[in-house]
Amino acid sequence: MHAITIPEPGGPEALVWDEVPDPEAGEGEVLVDVVATAVNRADLLQRQGFYDPPPGSSRHPGLECSGRIAAVGPGVSVWAVGDEVCALLSGGGYAEKVAVPAGQLLPVPEGLSVDRAAALPEVVCTVWSNVFMIAHLRPGETFLVHGGSSGIGTMAIQLAKAVGAKVAVTAGTAEKLERCAELGADILINYREQDFVAELREATDGKGADVILDNMGAKYLDRNVQALAVNGRLAIIGMQGGVKGELNIGALLAKRAAISATTLRARPLEEKAAIVAAVREHVWPLVSGGHVRPVVHREIPMPDAAEAHRIVEDSSHVGKVLLVKPG
Repeated sequence: MHAITIPEPGGPEALVWDEVPDPEAGEGEVLVDVVATAVNRADLLQRQGFYDPPPGSSRHPGLECSGRIAAVGPGVSVWAVGDEVCALLSGGGYAEKVAVPAGQLLPVPEGLSVDRAAALPEVVCTVWSNVFMIAHLRPGETFLVHGGSSGIGTMAIQLAKAVGAKVAVTAGTAEKLERCAELGADILINYREQDFVAELREATDGKGADVILDNMGAKYLDRNVQALAVNGRLAIIGMQGGVKGELNIGALLAKRAAISATTLRARPLEEKAAIVAAVREHVWPLVSGGHVRPVVHREIPMPDAAEAHRIVEDSSHVGKVLLVKPG
């Protein structure tokens, strides 16, 4: 088969479409003929040499995919050859085939094409596990997501609105904020021109956000705590703004607030399987019913992964950038 390889870490040009050995479905796994995958910022870090796959995982980038089952390994009984699926991966999505633990598979939702389903697993599992399973966002609460026009952000807006929350977003341009509003965002904050703490307080009569989903890390830590409501929950899922920040514990105590920080890629298989099962139960009916949809910026042939990485690196997109297998 062919796959994207990274002979040496570097810029987008480091991604090479090359012939590699076919994977095999092991115990409890299935082999998927990949139709499409999606670009995540973790892929950019891996390309640069900063985020190696967990031990035993594929060395090829790609944290999600969609396609059709080509083979079923020993111990798998609930999936069959030919099933159309999408999958959460530890790596290997940028390839023509990938072996996937059966617990990380999801059926392609009704009404969605196989290629578009590749935009779902990573963002839905990230949002559901952090915002709902950990931070317990409830109807009527105020939810702030940073980077509202990103793949994570566009999904977080829709899921929060689906459960009856009031949604605030930050984004860097008026055009991106307009797209967020089309998805249901109620409070629109241009982080280049406005202070999100002040804007959020004004929009909530001084209360702040009950839940914040943050991809920035250190840069926003202090202001995120300021922006929390009493009993608020801050969920950190990224480090785009650095890894070391100063935390005012007094402010956290005064608000009786909580901070969680998670990654998805390195979690044990049983934890990933539990998240995927929860997503199938709670989110898949919303997708099949047309209430939640992946936002896709563009589809690009998989051999041209460098172009897709440049788009994501420039933050010029809204939603997800997909890589589609040629032919």
